[in-house]
Amino acid sequence: MPPPKCPRCRRPILAADTVSVDTDVLAHVDCGRPSVLRPEERLLLFRYCFGHAVAECVTCARSFRHAELASDLMGNRTHLCPSCRADLTDAVRAHLHRCATLPSELRSRAQEACEQTRKLIKRSQQSVDRADALAREAEAEIAAQNRRLTEARASFAALREAIQRLAARE
Repeated sequence: MPPPKCPRCRRPILAADTVSVDTDVLAHVDCGRPSVLRPEERLLLFRYCFGHAVAECVTCARSFRHAELASDLMGNRTHLCPSCRADLTDAVRAHLHRCATLPSELRSRAQEACEQTRKLIKRSQQSVDRADALAREAEAEIAAQNRRLTEARASFAALREAIQRLAARE
């Protein structure tokens, strides 16, 4: 069961991706960076997490504050480990969901928003799966109709021949 695809870039929409709902259609907020932090998440980072570590690089075994994270402007990437250039966006987002300096109401709302996004992606996937199933059923029905049409044509041809033979005898 493949994930739903973004209508803009045709790439799969994954649970970790940042999406928007445009006219009831899920799409990446930024197709070039599907898991980019939303503006609201960046605001929370600057407001509540500026003075402490927000991500740990597993490869380098080091923690970094938001201001210490690197960016690759040519590659259109942000939230990178300054040493090994690993993408730490998911670690930053995870930090937002567990950061003790965020008011609990904001933290729970952020978690709710993520959960709603996951549900939207799941519902979208179910719709894609249902559409695929309906398309397969329709294709099977069209093939069956074509077989019946071929059989009917053969029957009419046989009937025509029988009529011509009877007409020839008379």
